[in-house]
Amino acid sequence: MKFYNFLIKHRFAFSVLGLVLAIAVNISAGFWPAFVLYFITIIGFFSHFFIGPLRLIQEPMENGEIEEVKRILNSVWFPNLLYKPVRSTYFTIKGNLAMMNQDFDSAEKFLKQSNDLGSPMPEAEGANKLQLGMMAMQKGDLKQAESYIRAAIRLGIPDKESEAMAYLGMCQIFINKRQFKAGKDFFRKAKECKPKTKQVVDQIKEIEKYISRMPG
Repeated sequence: MKFYNFLIKHRFAFSVLGLVLAIAVNISAGFWPAFVLYFITIIGFFSHFFIGPLRLIQEPMENGEIEEVKRILNSVWFPNLLYKPVRSTYFTIKGNLAMMNQDFDSAEKFLKQSNDLGSPMPEAEGANKLQLGMMAMQKGDLKQAESYIRAAIRLGIPDKESEAMAYLGMCQIFINKRQFKAGKDFFRKAKECKPKTKQVVDQIKEIEKYISRMPG
């Protein structure tokens, strides 16, 4: 695995070197002796521009090395050349980093780009739509928020904490619409997820203070 990551990290340099060697062999011995070098070089350039280095991101992401994640993303010179599912992942990660920096305008732009491309994994697309829904709620666009969060729930959300957030979001939307019965149903579903994240638990406690006094 480390050797493979090493190859990905230095793939472009190896491809340039391979091209130089292929040209040298071509000049000295002809095209066919250089064919294998040309072929390997083409594969190297193709994988560099169309697949990219996103495989290298997993380890620094797990270790919380955000600067290394940014460095790897910045090494993608032409993101629009990336293979569609890879490009979707690229924009999702860019969106998540922008959200961490509270740059919500950039986050929304990147996540919408990812959303438009779709994802080969429904859960990943669900998580993306949930984030867009949460941002729409922050902006007060509850209609758009409901649309995104419903889509996220339908596609599936990869973890219980995020699922609880989705149900709490729907709960708040329906309470705002004064559809209290539906709001209570979503609140119950949020509690059934048994979230442990402090932010989500605190939100449940806050809603619990007044939701029991609502009709429905």
